[in-house]
Amino acid sequence: MTSVDGKTTGTWRRVVRRRSGGGEGDEERAGCGAPRSVRSGSRLSPLLRGMLPFCILCALSSPCRAAGEGEYHTPLAGEPGRVTFMGREVEIPAVDRARMNSITLGASLLEPPQGQTSALPVAAFFHRRVTERSHARAMIALFVNEIEYDRDAGGLDLVAQFENETLPVAEREINHGEEVRGTSLYFGTLVGAAGVGYRTPVSPFQVDNDFRVQLLARAGYFYAHREGDTSPGLWVPPDTALLGARLRCRFDGLRRNLLELPHKGLAAGFDADFTHRDRWRGEEGGSGNRNYAQFRGHLVGAYGVPGISSDRDRFLFALYGGITGAGKGDRFNAFRINGTPFPSEQYDLAWPHYSGVVFDQVLARGYATATAGYRRELTFFLYLSALGSYIWADRSRAEAVDRVTFRDRQGGAATVALDSAFLWNSSLYLAWSYESGVMREGRSGSGFTLMWNKLL
Repeated sequence: MTSVDGKTTGTWRRVVRRRSGGGEGDEERAGCGAPRSVRSGSRLSPLLRGMLPFCILCALSSPCRAAGEGEYHTPLAGEPGRVTFMGREVEIPAVDRARMNSITLGASLLEPPQGQTSALPVAAFFHRRVTERSHARAMIALFVNEIEYDRDAGGLDLVAQFENETLPVAEREINHGEEVRGTSLYFGTLVGAAGVGYRTPVSPFQVDNDFRVQLLARAGYFYAHREGDTSPGLWVPPDTALLGARLRCRFDGLRRNLLELPHKGLAAGFDADFTHRDRWRGEEGGSGNRNYAQFRGHLVGAYGVPGISSDRDRFLFALYGGITGAGKGDRFNAFRINGTPFPSEQYDLAWPHYSGVVFDQVLARGYATATAGYRRELTFFLYLSALGSYIWADRSRAEAVDRVTFRDRQGGAATVALDSAFLWNSSLYLAWSYESGVMREGRSGSGFTLMWNKLL
């Protein structure tokens, strides 16, 4: 049994998109589907109640220990080991974490739907290559991709990056859980960056433990155009070139377990961006938000539970925040907040995280989230987690069929999840989540998620 690289949560964060169908609706009602009378989570709550007794029984039993040792230690990512499981010794082979490829497949079911979206599929390919002279990382999902290559040039890194979000479906805003068809719009970006950086290894000196600073020049392209449902009065900005600069800082001191979940340590960082939209015309005319600055930061940690010496019990926390300077945020430069599993992969740690709630992307000019939770190692390949999250977001919403504004929203979420190793060098993620209404813009709901990650 081998470890499996993180669940490619960045792609989970950015790839899941509409639409799962739906008929004609009444735009004046700011929705595009029939009202639903089902209470949030009514179909999923019995499932959760059924899982709890099993989880409690599992938590009370720990049918494995380190072979030949009195004190048990959690198997760690990439390291060989040997444990006794149900009276039999199990060998854990070493894994070269510097050379990894994996695929992620999965889906979520939402009740009630987010707009017309009742199911969200996921598919992504992850690649990582690390040598003494270079670092390469790619997250490929066809229409949404992130690629970075860093090359040591005698103490400094030469850095090249590319990212795009060019989905072939129109985005619609939400009002009280219902899509507003008049706000439908195609828009996307392609951005490349190049610059210099500095990187140095840090404790515990695994392949993903480093401190790095990068200064990048960025250039790209933004496009937007209507579709058949777009309201004639909706503001549509012009296509334009994008120019800017980014200062990025990252620290990753996390030690991961066998399933690449955070086990001990801290990770932190920030991005400071300045962007110029060359041919820009604001909603009220003039240059509008042609030039804007944004800042986002994160802090993620995992430690033992105070008062409990067992290696099986972990306390998890994550803090995220972002702001657009001088109130210059709009629908097209807003931060994208998504529901994901608790972050683990080195680059995904930086993306806004809100518990395990699964939902389509939500746009916000500013946000702050806090997550805390407990994870129990049931056995060396099976982990049970319970997480709670709080969010404040200045999020987008449809005020009318032809107008998108921003409004402060606050809410909370809860998640119960199982992470397990599986056959064929793979892992499974199974979770139930409840969210109080920020993500569906005024309507609470639940989600059931299953993801499969395969190490190639």
